Amino acid sequence: MRYSFCIHPSASMNRLEQLIEARLSSSDQQKDQIDERIWELFGETWAIMFTDLSGFSRRVKEFGIIHFLQTIYESHRLLVPKIDDYNGILLKVEGDSLMVLFKQARRAIDCAISMQQTLMQHNQNRRSEEHVLLGVGLGYGRLLKIGDEDVYGVEVNAASKLGEDHAHPWEILVTQSVKDVSDLPDAHFESLDEVPAGAVGAWRLRYPLVGI
Repeated sequence: MRYSFCIHPSASMNRLEQLIEARLSSSDQQKDQIDERIWELFGETWAIMFTDLSGFSRRVKEFGIIHFLQTIYESHRLLVPKIDDYNGILLKVEGDSLMVLFKQARRAIDCAISMQQTLMQHNQNRRSEEHVLLGVGLGYGRLLKIGDEDVYGVEVNAASKLGEDHAHPWEILVTQSVKDVSDLPDAHFESLDEVPAGAVGAWRLRYPLVGI
């Protein structure tokens, strides 16, 4: 078989699936060795952002699905350029949520603040039903990055829970790992009572936002 047949965009996912399949029938010692191989192949350190548009279930019921789609379109128009500005990589879009990677946690925080400030300006002088309201969750740490297809890890799960389940409009919620490396001497963080599984702690970032 020619080698070119083995080279295609999903090569990373195929390699991971091969290792997972081998792991299914392995002894505990062999599992540890396979795990080391997986982390060697796919382990990387990233900051991860999950965004979620607030109040969508209510808005769909009140204003209909077309209004829902319009708001998603408007959010992408406003927020995706901010991701580019702060050297983020938009890895996945699911409904009204974005999953974004950054090499530096500080970049992720600065991007999140810029997103919220952009939406604040956008919402001014618009009717309340046309407001785009955002919640953000941030994590940072070692994770498994499978090509440009997906990422896995405890910080991924924690950031997802913070952004999609806990963050209210205008909130930026971060894991302990993000706070520890944020390099924001004047930042004020408030501890959250509920901490996502796998995270050591969770915090709400207080930041200046005119009008809130």
